[in-house]
Amino acid sequence: MIVGAAVLLTGAVAYRVFAGTSPATSSSATLLASTAGQAQGETVDGISCQTSEQVVYHIHAELMVFVAGESRVIPEGIGIVGCFYWLHSHTRDGIIHIESPVDRIYSLGNYFDIWKQPLSTTQVGPATGAVNAYVNGVRFSGDPRSIPLTPHAIIQLNVSSEVPAHTFTFPPGL
Repeated sequence: MIVGAAVLLTGAVAYRVFAGTSPATSSSATLLASTAGQAQGETVDGISCQTSEQVVYHIHAELMVFVAGESRVIPEGIGIVGCFYWLHSHTRDGIIHIESPVDRIYSLGNYFDIWKQPLSTTQVGPATGAVNAYVNGVRFSGDPRSIPLTPHAIIQLNVSSEVPAHTFTFPPGL
């Protein structure tokens, strides 16, 4: 059993390793939902899709999802469709890149809207059941759509079972 949490770097990709579970990016982990139906360049929640990444406001947050106690993979390429939405993912490690031309606090709901996946107190993507959330290790009460994407926020969503809050270490440079 692996104890604690660590980040293993292979090239530029960060992998999460949690106590008692497989890395969420392993080939055997289950994808939460694909990017097939995501937004295709239209403005979503006032968020544009542009030909290059924006850097006026540039931060990163981490998203972890557990369904019935099992880690789910957040796919790479959310918000990247021939253009870059200001909220997007490059890799399967759950890191959300917030790269905006304006200094603004976005929400987890904005990210799920770009992905075109449902997010509520009873659903995360296709997974349904009671949803509880942690932000930076503290239980979040309220609608998970309203969770703010702040610098190095560690967001964990649990569907249908309670999973203790996990930690995450951002790779150097993020």
